[in-house]
This record gives sequence, C-alpha cells and structure tokens, in this order.
Amino acid sequence: MSPRLRLFLLLWIAGFTGVLSFLLVDISALIKMLPEAEGMSQPDIPMSVIRLLAVIQPGVLVTLAVLAGMWLAPKAGLHAPATEALAERRPFFPALRPQIIPGIFGGILAGMAITTCWLLANPFLSDEFIARADAFNKMMPPITRFLYGGVTEEILLRWGMMTLIVCALWKAFDRGKGSPSSVWFVVSIVASAILFGAGHLPIASALSGGLTAALTIYVITANSIFGIAAGFLYWKRGLESAVIAHMFAHLVLLAAIAFS
Repeated sequence: MSPRLRLFLLLWIAGFTGVLSFLLVDISALIKMLPEAEGMSQPDIPMSVIRLLAVIQPGVLVTLAVLAGMWLAPKAGLHAPATEALAERRPFFPALRPQIIPGIFGGILAGMAITTCWLLANPFLSDEFIARADAFNKMMPPITRFLYGGVTEEILLRWGMMTLIVCALWKAFDRGKGSPSSVWFVVSIVASAILFGAGHLPIASALSGGLTAALTIYVITANSIFGIAAGFLYWKRGLESAVIAHMFAHLVLLAAIAFS
C-alpha cells in the first residue's frame, strides 16, 4: 500500500468515525423537541432510513474533502504532519508534539470566547430557543462532540474547504505561480470560518422555529471565532493542531453547560 493511499485511509477513517458517532444521538428525541414537530406524529419514514441518510450525506462530503485536501494541500504548503508521518511510517509523536500546546491554548481561548458570546447574546434570544438549545446540548454525547466536531468538521472545513479556497484564490489571482500569498491564506481562513458559522444556522433555525437577526448574528459570530482560530492553527501548525483545538473548545463548552 502506497503512503498516499494510507494517508487517504487514515483521514477518511478518522472523518467517517466522527460521522458514525452521530448515530449515538437520539434522533427521535431530537425530532420531537423541534418546534415544527410539536403536536405532530412521527414522520412515515422509518427511523432506520433517517439514520442511514444521516450517515450517507456527511460520509460523501468527508470523502470529497479528504480527496480535495490530498490533491491540493501539498501544493499550498498545508499539511497534516502527524497523519502524514503515520502514512509514511515515520515516528508519530515528533510530528504531533509542536501542535499540541498551540492547539490546547487556542481551543481553550476559543471555547471561552464562544461562551462569552452566548452570555452576551442571551438577552436578545427567546426563552423558548434558550431552553431548546440547552436540551439539545445535553442530548449531544461528548464522544460525538469530540469525534464529529473535533475531527470530522476539521477535515471538512479546514482540510477540504479552506485548502480549496486557498488554491482557488492562488490560481485565480497569481495563476498558481510561486506559493500562495499570506493574503490568500487569511481570506480563506475568514471565508471558511464564516461558512463554518453559517453551517450551524439550520439547526439553530430548527430549534427556534425560524431565524431572527440576533440569532443569526450570534450563531455566525460565535462559530466564526473558533473557525478563525482553527484556520490559523491549520496554516501555521497543521491539521492536528486544529483538531486538538476543536476538542478543547468543546471541553470548555461542556464545562460551561455543566456549571450553567
């Protein structure tokens, strides 16, 4: 097996494991708590089909993100150093070590910033949404937060999307000459962070029964803060540093939920 195939398998398995962890969520209970579902019977679609669809779509996206990153990341100078070391059968920990402290530090700060955004936004959000959001957070298993949020979302948004944006800007404006300018990295970090934030709007809308200006601003701002931190870690340290940061951000959020 070639190193590139091993790299693909390592990243894909990691990402798809996060997708499978979503099956630990009680989807039936989640559907019942949504405003649109109150007072209504369960959909005719069997729950097994709903669970299958919940795996297929993100599974396809993970596959595309892994392939895009493998093709484009080396051209842009972006890396998953520890995973690449495993794929090339080199020592794993020396490649991971420089990423650990920045990842932990960045994740804790980002988690604190997200918590602060939540506290500042609370007066502008409806009591119904706050109650449903609290219930949603409590029904989300920590393992799903760490694996889907920490691993799968980083493969999708950083390894896939951010890398793609960097290379698209580099090709469009510099014709792919030299190496990508720092400007393109910054723009791609912000763009992928906003997309990351916007990606949380559907569940926020479902929990609230519709989006308001305050809710939209809160969701995009809070999640974009983390997206920017993760993007810079991916650029400067490596994909695993962003993964570590995402996990520690969720650790801070879990602590905030426990003490709220």
